[in-house]
Amino acid sequence: MADAAAPSLEQMSLLDPHTQSDPFPMYEAIQAAPGIYRMPETGFFIVTRYADLRAVLMDAETFSNDVDRASLQGPELSAAHSAYMTERGWPHIQTLQRTDAPVHSRYRKLVDRVFTVARVREMVPRIEARAHRLIDAFANRGECDFVAEFAMLLPGMILAEEMGLPPTEVATFKRWADAMLAPASTRMTAEELRRVADTELEAQHHLAGLFEARRREPTGDLISGLVHAHGDTDEPLSMAELQSVMSQLIGGGFESTMTALGHALLQLIRHPDEMALLRADPKRIRGVVEESIRMESPTQGLRRRATRDVELNGTLIPKDAVVIVRYGAANRDPDKFACPHRFDPTRANVGQHLAFGAGAHFCVGAVLARQEIQTGILAMLERLDDIRLARPLAEPVHRANFLTLPLRELPIRFTRKQPGA
Repeated sequence: MADAAAPSLEQMSLLDPHTQSDPFPMYEAIQAAPGIYRMPETGFFIVTRYADLRAVLMDAETFSNDVDRASLQGPELSAAHSAYMTERGWPHIQTLQRTDAPVHSRYRKLVDRVFTVARVREMVPRIEARAHRLIDAFANRGECDFVAEFAMLLPGMILAEEMGLPPTEVATFKRWADAMLAPASTRMTAEELRRVADTELEAQHHLAGLFEARRREPTGDLISGLVHAHGDTDEPLSMAELQSVMSQLIGGGFESTMTALGHALLQLIRHPDEMALLRADPKRIRGVVEESIRMESPTQGLRRRATRDVELNGTLIPKDAVVIVRYGAANRDPDKFACPHRFDPTRANVGQHLAFGAGAHFCVGAVLARQEIQTGILAMLERLDDIRLARPLAEPVHRANFLTLPLRELPIRFTRKQPGA
């Protein structure tokens, strides 16, 4: 029997912070309704079913990645934001994730030369050492905020080091990352947009100096890799292209990994039997991470643009309409995943989630993200016992965000393991 108290689809909004914190009831309502849902507040078309997402993601000719990243702000504010950035720094030109073939192929080829499996393997000892140093800072205390003291710092420090920032400057790095993501994630006033633009411009000018320094003297870090990825056969990336690629790598490589780390530990706390199994057999970590990413997709959705009038699941989507592919909804589609709201690291199709996208635009940093999450969780279990919530999580659990699912905090208590135990 349906719950009479459950709100109807018309009573919910993806712009409501409480719905953004727990979007799954709305996803279910959208999936139960016919066709594709059109947001009355923005006109965006929200795609939530797994099969429909696959259809959109694999058809870039019809559903282009070339879309205004600040479209949530409306045409006037978006244009003003773009002009402000162009006047004082470098414009938001379309590269990598925001382009289609054949243009995308050039950017992807260059970035793939930097984000290789071999490079990530070489980074593993550094990731492990960083994880253990972070745990050293709070292990004796018996409690910490896992988001602020570990999940944010681990990927932030690794990326900050790769960008030529000392690891102690991770707060600066986070401030830059938040500003780069803000226009796509939160509706803002003109004044608020100006403030985040000024912060992003600060990041741009810092990066510009690094790019030029690495052109002259490469050091083997991420910046050097991007600057020299063209080798002897391709055109080097321009400064505007480098800025655009780097902003995407920062957004995807920092916020998403931080969010995924927090959710992975929270799932284990909520499922102590699974935590015990993982302690006994660390090889189970892959399934734990994949299932956590499926359940709480760090990036809940991204934008596409219809290049023509097209019908999708009985709904006519007009040319140039913004289409939002909601990975978080598709990853809990009951037509794809049995008992989709149940945490089951052993499910047969655990790796078939769409949290990292699909097709040509599959997340370039997925290998590094998975490694950081796996390493981080195993380090916590290796060093700490009896990990539990220090108190109930305050509502809303997640920070308001249209496209991602970031935890506000994760206060935990634990017992430090004794050496040799």
